[in-house]
Amino acid sequence: MRIRTDGDYAYRRDAIERAPAFYDCNKTKAVVSACDDVPKFVQAARRVLECDDLTLEQRREIAETLSTRTMAFEVDTEVVAKADSEQERGCLVETLIR
Repeated sequence: MRIRTDGDYAYRRDAIERAPAFYDCNKTKAVVSACDDVPKFVQAARRVLECDDLTLEQRREIAETLSTRTMAFEVDTEVVAKADSEQERGCLVETLIR
């Protein structure tokens, strides 16, 4: 497999060069390890962001901290407000938080 690292793709070389130092192995094993790890990290991050015991502010901070150049985490919340009057019942407010 060949990965272009010339011109606009020069940033790829830097990422590929950093991986072996992080994983303490050769480039091939490091790239494969990173490809194996990323989906697991994303799943774990989603589970953390869905924890009921976190405040909205904590979720925002965690999402911002875990977001990268290529992976952005967003927190969607639904708040359902129930009122005594028929007119106010079932009010739904959706908030998208980045």
